[in-house]
Amino acid sequence: MSDRAAIAEALDAAVRERQALGAPFTDADPAFDVPAAYEVQREVVQKRIDRGARLVGAKLGLTSKAKQRQMNVDAPLYGRLTSDMALDPSGPVDLGAFIHVRAEPEVGFLIGREIAAPATVATVLAATDFVFAAIELIDSRYDAFRFRLPDVVADNASSAGFVLGSVAVAPQDAGDLRLAGVVLRKDGVVVATAAGAAALGHPAQSVAWLVNELAARGETLTPGSIVLSGALTDAIPLTAGSVVTAEIEGLGSAEVRA
Repeated sequence: MSDRAAIAEALDAAVRERQALGAPFTDADPAFDVPAAYEVQREVVQKRIDRGARLVGAKLGLTSKAKQRQMNVDAPLYGRLTSDMALDPSGPVDLGAFIHVRAEPEVGFLIGREIAAPATVATVLAATDFVFAAIELIDSRYDAFRFRLPDVVADNASSAGFVLGSVAVAPQDAGDLRLAGVVLRKDGVVVATAAGAAALGHPAQSVAWLVNELAARGETLTPGSIVLSGALTDAIPLTAGSVVTAEIEGLGSAEVRA
């Protein structure tokens, strides 16, 4: 078994067994780098597909300058969304399916047409059918969310679950997403606020970055894909009995219950 295959197997086992890994892989192998990590990510996602899930889209991470400074990087990262990550908004989230899950507000995009590289905010918006308020659940497979950039890339960017709000808004009707106010509530109490510009200056810029990164790897973003454009506030723990709501100006709200 190659090192890459061994890392993918360990990460997949952590998901299936709901058991955090004791240490990130870069502790033992400082040479483990981001290009190798994306190859591991591909294998990790393929394991979910082999168990019957479908690839439904992608998510961005590290889209805020503050998070980039924290990780000592100057660019975002991406992961893949699969059908088994889609949450039923009508029922509670099973916390037992995760290790130490957290929730964060995002703008979700439903891509309607192929986006050619080099992509821009304008070309992304022109190719988008609808935008939504969304909540992403992240669940690092590393103990205490301790990792370096290659570790989290390999771990499919901590992808765990997502829910889209019930309001689908055409981009031309959404107003300036940079200025859209964001309110994150837990059990009705405001815990964080932000604006759409927290994601790379514009949520559609995050999607453009993704398109261009995929193009550099010979890949495209398939029409029909859902893209989560990056956290607009810090993630908060999802705890038993709690309700987390993300309200985004012009887009309505998304909610998860535990």
